This record gives sequence, C-alpha cells and structure tokens, in this order.
Amino acid sequence: MSKPFISLCPEITRANALTLMDWLEDKNVIRYLSDSRNVSRLIEQVVGRVHLPILTHLFNQGGRFFMAYDRHDVPVGFVRLIKTGPNCEIVLVIGDRENWGRKLGASAIREGMKLAFFDMRAEKLIAKIHTENARSLKAFLRCGFLLESETASLKAFSMTSERYLRLLRESQIGDSADIQITEIDKARLQNLLTLEAGPSTVDLEHELERAIVVEPQQVAENVVTMNSRALLRLDDEEMEVALVYPQEADNGAGKLSVFSSIGTAILGYKEGDAIDWRVPDRTCRIRIDKVLYQPEAAGDFHL
Repeated sequence: MSKPFISLCPEITRANALTLMDWLEDKNVIRYLSDSRNVSRLIEQVVGRVHLPILTHLFNQGGRFFMAYDRHDVPVGFVRLIKTGPNCEIVLVIGDRENWGRKLGASAIREGMKLAFFDMRAEKLIAKIHTENARSLKAFLRCGFLLESETASLKAFSMTSERYLRLLRESQIGDSADIQITEIDKARLQNLLTLEAGPSTVDLEHELERAIVVEPQQVAENVVTMNSRALLRLDDEEMEVALVYPQEADNGAGKLSVFSSIGTAILGYKEGDAIDWRVPDRTCRIRIDKVLYQPEAAGDFHL
C-alpha cells in the first residue's frame, strides 16, 4: 500500500476557488472550522468580482494559503499559515470527504511544518483544534505536537522549531525513507544555502536536516552523493543524470543542480528507492534504477 502523500502548492486558480466553495458548503467539512462562514463569503466575493485565472495574491492577504494535492495532482484540501510575530498558526482542512481516514491530514501537517519552519522561519507553530474533532486531534499528536492549553471547546497544540528539528533528525517526523549524506557534501550545501535560502530551497534544507550524516569513506556505494551519476526513471521516462552544484548545472548535458526539484529529490537515496516528488508542474514517481558513478566509491574524494 502506498504511503500517504500530499504536496502544498501556493498557486490558487479560479478553478481552485470554485472547489473551495463546494467544500465550504458541506456542513460535515466545516463542522469544526470556526471562520468557515467568513472564508466562504470571501471566496464568493473574490470569484464574483475578479475575473482572473490566477487568484493567489487575493488568498494570501493576512496569511499564506496553499492548496493540498494528492499524488494524482487532485486537490483534496487546503492549508493556511498565519504568521504573527515569531509564531505561526496552521489551519488545515481536508475538503474531499472521500479522502478522510487516509492519513492525508498528517501528511499535510508535515508539509505545513516544513514551510513554517524553513521558509517562514517561525519559532513556534500553533494549531487550535475543537475538542470534538477527534480526527484532527489524532493527526497533530501523531506529528509530534504537544498540548499547550485547553478550554471546554478548544485545545491549543504547539510545535517549537527546536523540537521540530530534533524530531526530524531522529526520523520521528515523516514517511520518507532514511537518506545518507556525507559530512563534506552537507557542509558545502549548507554554505550555499546561506546565500540562496528562500522558497526554492526549502525542500533541500529539509532534506539536509533529516539526513544521516556519514564520513565520505563510510557512505554506501549505491547512494546518490554530490557529483554522482545515476540512471533514473521518472514515471515512464528513463534518464541519465549527474547531480552537481548549481554553478556546474547544464540540463542539456544531463547535469542537474542539487537546487532543482529532481536534484533535491534524489540526494541521499540509493538504488531501488522510489520517491513521490512534486516537480514544478506535477507530481511524479522518481525511481533510482542504478548509481553509475559515485565519487566516494571511486576514491575521488576531492570532488
């Protein structure tokens, strides 16, 4: 059985807005959503007043809004992140009731945490859940949130940046397989991230934080390290690539920057691993069929 998969996309189309209206008219979906009426009214006003195909800027007023897509690129819900000072609040809805019970909520929470801590640089992420919303309560607890306060009708859970990073490094957050990275590769990439940090590098920073760090001489020879060459399969397409630093990238020659979607996806994985990953326009299944060359295995430790 496939593991739950969710990707969060910041672009909100007119079609997305209409889907959101349908969800927010479902009493079962909005049962525990405190501001559902205001949100529904806002969306209705936007759709009626603005005749544009892309409505992202209108949805990001007062916070950041993301559509949640499954592995088949079908919208199943949304996540809203509201930054107030150093802290951030997360609002999550799985609007497609057919997907309830498939643990997509927990996957959406994990993606929301990644954005809150690596992109928005929040110190604490807060979730306010109705006491009767058993499904949401279970999902946030499963993701490592701690109860901070409660009233008769509301429970407030929180996750600090420090706790998040610790759980991530201990592999207690996420459904992904363990990945390996060498000490040298991690140090080089972290130096690059200090210059390039931003929305486009969130996934790479996340992968570096969760990776098992090993000495170059100890990395398994079938792992994709920097400057490795590998034979990949993207859905049904086969391709040979080299994983390189940004200044050496040349897509025409199959040299993929580690900052690219596919480059970030394959770093640290080994032969036989398959990853569901969001590339710019779709979600694809990336399989590493063979590592053709690895610098460490070849004794080329200078690369």
